[in-house]
Amino acid sequence: MRPVLTMQLLNTSGHSRRSKAGFSLAELMVVIVILGLLATLVVPNVMRQLFRANNSIARSDIHAISQAIDNYAVEHSGKYPERIEDLITADETGHAYLSNYTSAPKDPWKNEYVYQPAQSGQTYRIISYGADGQPGGEGDDADIDNVSMMEKGKN
Repeated sequence: MRPVLTMQLLNTSGHSRRSKAGFSLAELMVVIVILGLLATLVVPNVMRQLFRANNSIARSDIHAISQAIDNYAVEHSGKYPERIEDLITADETGHAYLSNYTSAPKDPWKNEYVYQPAQSGQTYRIISYGADGQPGGEGDDADIDNVSMMEKGKN
């Protein structure tokens, strides 16, 4: 009989261990606090990198559009396009200056680039109004245009 009693004691103690398995509330709270601290350190850096990436994409797009406008002007005896769409649609020779696009290109914030044709001796401008889509602004809302990019490149 004694072996049966020993088995019952083992089973009882094994059963009580299983019922106590899991994490306590204090352990869960510690994990949540650690995750919160990590998030406060990581999220600002990720957002800063996202802003830099969007800014770089807009600058790259503006540079590509500027090159397409310059190529258009060279091939059309110094005449600049009236609209960005003129660069997308193929001309009489079948050449499209922005062949990667089927419609007007959009900046990383999903706003169309603004094209201002050259007027009275001034150069044309291609502008992204930033995240807010409105002229002016700072940070993520700051305007990016080809003229200011050229001026920064000279310095």
